[in-house]
Amino acid sequence: MSREWILKSIYIVIIMFVIIVSGIQFYNHRHYDVPIPAGPGVTGVVKLSDYNKNLKGTIADTNVFFMEGKEAGGKVLIFANTHSNEPAAILTALIFIENAVVNKGTLIIIPQFNNSGGRNTKPGDGYPLYFEIPTEWGAKKFRMGNRNASPLDQWPDPDVYVHYPDRQLLSYLDVRNTNRTWPGRAKGPLMERVTYAAMELMKREKVDIAVDIHGAETMFPVTNCIVVPEKAMRIATMTSLMVKAMEGFENHVEPSPKGFRGLSHREIGDFSDTMPFLLEAPLPFLDQPTGPKTVDLLLKGKDPFLLSLSKQKKLFVPYDESGWPMEKRVGQHCSVILEILRQFSRRASDRAVAVGNVPRYAEVVKNGVGFYYHDPEKAKKENIYYN
Repeated sequence: MSREWILKSIYIVIIMFVIIVSGIQFYNHRHYDVPIPAGPGVTGVVKLSDYNKNLKGTIADTNVFFMEGKEAGGKVLIFANTHSNEPAAILTALIFIENAVVNKGTLIIIPQFNNSGGRNTKPGDGYPLYFEIPTEWGAKKFRMGNRNASPLDQWPDPDVYVHYPDRQLLSYLDVRNTNRTWPGRAKGPLMERVTYAAMELMKREKVDIAVDIHGAETMFPVTNCIVVPEKAMRIATMTSLMVKAMEGFENHVEPSPKGFRGLSHREIGDFSDTMPFLLEAPLPFLDQPTGPKTVDLLLKGKDPFLLSLSKQKKLFVPYDESGWPMEKRVGQHCSVILEILRQFSRRASDRAVAVGNVPRYAEVVKNGVGFYYHDPEKAKKENIYYN
């Protein structure tokens, strides 16, 4: 055998080895389930497909946690991981699921709204497959997801996504983005079925408030804020003022654009009686001019390139050597959600929602996110759910 053929054979073996190893890694990532111990406030768990039968049996189907208070009141939907590469969302949702006690009204929580995106990844950008949150009982492991649903689950993409029902022309990728497919269709593409199911949930359950949790780049102007349509502006403004005055962090208000369709804070407001709020916390991991996309960057939010840009006033949030650690992001989300509920309850006492045992910003920053997670090994099996 010639030397050329030997080299070609070696290259083929190396390529096959890489394909097999990476294939196993991606398979394991897609099938890894995060255990969620249901806390004392959880009164029931259903599937999103209960609100759209066309989701049943698909990977897009996901858990919906109900937390009903003893006293009647309003209803609030919290959904996280619309974009699964913004993990402060699911970390916040789990704090509520594992700890919250509802004294009045009902909380409905979807911790993994885009379940396909949560089982997808972005190797081209060097995303880690997993990250871990330290706790008192060990490390809690999470998948690192992607912004969009996997093409394995929804394919092919159109050349141009024509939004329903407005018919606005959007990027072809937006057909797999669950913050571009609202209000959805019962039998549309898979992500439209997801958002349609959520709309049906809000209508059938008579949800008063919907909170969509996100994270955004420090170089993006719509970050560290609450995005709302006109109908929710007063509550959002009071929330922003109160968290700044009482808790010392900025969280300004951004109006929902009328001309950009498919977004939760636009379509929920236009197509239902529910008041939508979209929360953005700074996420340095998503900025393009950073170092490697490591777990350390994801959790600590420290990057020398962003620090340099901050000194040149190129960022839209304060940024220093402390970065934007995960506990600040999650703490902000917890406080903003609780303040939204308080402001709403002040204005609609007959539909009030009272929630206890959820930490606010200062507590999460002091104790860390993992302090509020419970060991699934010590929980009853019937109280463990997987996402």
